[in-house]
Amino acid sequence: MSHKPRLLILITLAEAGGAQTSVATLLPGLTAEFDVTVAAHGSGPLRDAADAAGVPFVQLEHMRRAISPWQDTLALVELVRLCRRVRPDIVHAHSSKAGALGRLAAALARVPVRIFTVHGWSFAAYGGLPGRLYLWVERRLRRLTTAVVCVAEASRDVGVDAGACRAECTLVIHNAVDVAAFAGPDQLRGIPQVVSIGRFAFPKDFATLVEALAATRADYRAAFVGEGPLLPEIAATIRQRRLTERIDLLGNRGDVPAVLASADVFVLSSRSEGFPVSILEAMAAGLPVVATDVGGVAESVVDGETGLLVPPGDPAGLAAALDRLLTDGALRLRLGAAGRERARRHFDLAGFRRAHVELYLRELERRAGRPARRLSVAAEPGE
Repeated sequence: MSHKPRLLILITLAEAGGAQTSVATLLPGLTAEFDVTVAAHGSGPLRDAADAAGVPFVQLEHMRRAISPWQDTLALVELVRLCRRVRPDIVHAHSSKAGALGRLAAALARVPVRIFTVHGWSFAAYGGLPGRLYLWVERRLRRLTTAVVCVAEASRDVGVDAGACRAECTLVIHNAVDVAAFAGPDQLRGIPQVVSIGRFAFPKDFATLVEALAATRADYRAAFVGEGPLLPEIAATIRQRRLTERIDLLGNRGDVPAVLASADVFVLSSRSEGFPVSILEAMAAGLPVVATDVGGVAESVVDGETGLLVPPGDPAGLAAALDRLLTDGALRLRLGAAGRERARRHFDLAGFRRAHVELYLRELERRAGRPARRLSVAAEPGE
């Protein structure tokens, strides 16, 4: 039997998404130190990543994104049983639903270390009664949480200010990307190619992006990558705006580096964000980024240096930023090259993986009353 600490990683769904990509890139850096198990509902890229890393994957039967008292109760019971079967030393939960149910289940199963990564606070994304309910839940779960990982400084500030997490137990680990897996652009195309990647659901705002593209004066072709419940609505809007000859809906793709390599500009229109992995991938591919200035986006995109930031829900502002890049090939290449270098220096994988391993070891040692040991991993340039 292995004497490595046991780590159980929970996430709501195994489908394509930023949180899933973050976990997938983390897995290969964990197996040397930990016995890792991943659990999520459904199948998809995350399950493939677990298989590739040699990590057991448990398909959860009852976990769902939507709130349902009966379904959520079944999911909680399922997670408690999973914790008792796996007997993890650490439960690390990602995404809002798994974050809530996973921490509660881990506490009920007496797992000593319970960590939650915030990819975006639900209470900050939703207004009114839903937002107040999400905040109430987070405040109650705070005492059950050993450590909170925020993917952006902005998320940490929001959580601490709202009382959703304690400052002394909260740290920031930015998402990361394997820069070497992406090829930078090597030429300017006659008609610039725009690409956007994301789930067709709130808080992504493809509706504003379509309106911005309809108002854009420059020539372009665009591709939207992703799926989700709002896809039929966006497809109808594209038809109504007579943009079917300009905008292609590609669905989910397993070859994101190739998609980005065929593009000239990346755009992400959102109402709320944590620290989007899609932006890091675009930067690694050497693309200038046009994005809404929400959440931690400004911690990756430097306005005027690696891309352009615009207010959320502003199709005119988004159209103006797109026009600026689509009509200036030299500017596209300059911002894209600066973005790729920024991704290489600050958001590559080595520091991201090392930070998680050191967090796990530190919390385990703290529970055992011993000083934490540090890993002898060289820092990346610029860290």
